[in-house]
Amino acid sequence: MPEHINETVVVPNELGNRRLDQIAAQLFPDYSRARLQSWIKDGELKIDGAVRKPKDKLIGGETLTLDVTLQAEGEWIAEDIDFPIVYEDEHIIVIDKPADLVVHPAAGNLTGTLLNGLLHHCPSLETIPRAGIVHRLDKDTTGLMVVAKTLQAQNHLVEQLQSRQMGREYEAVIQGKMTGGGKISEPIARHSKDRTKMAVHPTGKEAITHYRVVKQYPAHTHIRVKLETGRTHQIRVHMAHMQHPLVGDATYGGKVRFPKGLSQELREVLREFPRQALHAVKLELHHPATNELMSWQVSLPDDFEELLEELNYDAEQYHDGI
Repeated sequence: MPEHINETVVVPNELGNRRLDQIAAQLFPDYSRARLQSWIKDGELKIDGAVRKPKDKLIGGETLTLDVTLQAEGEWIAEDIDFPIVYEDEHIIVIDKPADLVVHPAAGNLTGTLLNGLLHHCPSLETIPRAGIVHRLDKDTTGLMVVAKTLQAQNHLVEQLQSRQMGREYEAVIQGKMTGGGKISEPIARHSKDRTKMAVHPTGKEAITHYRVVKQYPAHTHIRVKLETGRTHQIRVHMAHMQHPLVGDATYGGKVRFPKGLSQELREVLREFPRQALHAVKLELHHPATNELMSWQVSLPDDFEELLEELNYDAEQYHDGI
């Protein structure tokens, strides 16, 4: 059953002499400016019963009536795809995304994605842009993601991302021995030659990554990472820029490197590790309906744990526990 929105509000006099879309954004804060502009143009947001333009100025005292029946946002197919749900209520879903699961359909991946699975789990998501997905994880990155179940929740979560109020922490294993934590502030843009990749570039968008060392190994480092911004492939690009690419990251790390002194067992584990060693371990946000600060933390996946076990074993057996 499509969701129907019916809301009426009178424009306060103090908001007079401003554009209709600006006033609507203040009076209907649960919806994005772009969404409201679309509703104004389509005649679904009327002023005293009449259709007006987004740029028209109001004087105050007018009655705004929002009357919308939400329609399906795309022609995606609902599929029964299993993914672990950490938390769910009528506003949000928090999932622990497994490896090898694409988040959103694209050329070459029209089915079998998290979005297809979300539509099967919650059919009403068909009326929400991108089925409520507000941020993504790469196909082979595991861990926590939040999905909005309503337009209002989606708008609030996007605002938290844009204002950097949403906390996202990751664990990663990188190549090389990093001696301490720090902050990487390097702009990221689309790669000039390979459009499937990103790169540090002076004309790119601001990108800030904070990191600290969890444990050092002879030729690798286990780190905890906190994102201040959320650019595509940000952690992977920033770590590669620091000459410490993620273990298993063929895109930004090139061929597997085997420093001298590694045991044969560790070499095999590194050679066969199927993905970048990156896991979204913690998520913190203000609930879009209650504003309550909520936090979730999940354990590391089995392949990540096995990698750490082998790194520990190698360090203890061959390097005096370094």
